[in-house]
Amino acid sequence: MRHRVAHRKLGRVTDHRIAMLRNQALDLLRHERIETTVPRAKELRPFVERLISIAKRSGSDGGNGKALFARRLVSRDLHDPDVVKKLFETLAPRYVDRPGGYTRLLKLGNRRGDNAEVAQIELVGSEYNPKGADKETKGKTPSAKPKGMGGRLKAAAERLRGRKAGAPEAAEETHEKTDKRTSGKSRARASSQKKPG
Repeated sequence: MRHRVAHRKLGRVTDHRIAMLRNQALDLLRHERIETTVPRAKELRPFVERLISIAKRSGSDGGNGKALFARRLVSRDLHDPDVVKKLFETLAPRYVDRPGGYTRLLKLGNRRGDNAEVAQIELVGSEYNPKGADKETKGKTPSAKPKGMGGRLKAAAERLRGRKAGAPEAAEETHEKTDKRTSGKSRARASSQKKPG
């Protein structure tokens, strides 16, 4: 019987498992999107949502001392003061009207090396772009971004497989460059063979 067995052990002892969840929660709150295996993502979800709920409750108290206590509760799990500040000042106000479900889990397929099922866990309502929003939006129109959940899933799967959005064009360019290189080498060989004779 599995009475009162709440969480997955993830193949780690308790201290290692808690440290791993804290590190992943720190990265998720810092970057607002991370990729990990599905069991780890499923364990990370309640861990992060508890932290966001604590931060959200402290913002609506009117400054009567609960905010400091909430910061201390969150700082017990998140050891980076910048991330704690971001959680209380930007992320918690984002979810004031939302009663729960602050994270989204997207399954991306299997990892190439060990065939582990990989998922992307992200904060709901996150407009964060890990590649740098200013770099991508300089020369492109807003319609170039994948629309909706399906487009984002396809783009994430392409990144996981090692291909980028413009991979076929890049492959054609490399073929052209190699053709030019080989033709130049063949000319050099022909001229070197003429010199001795």
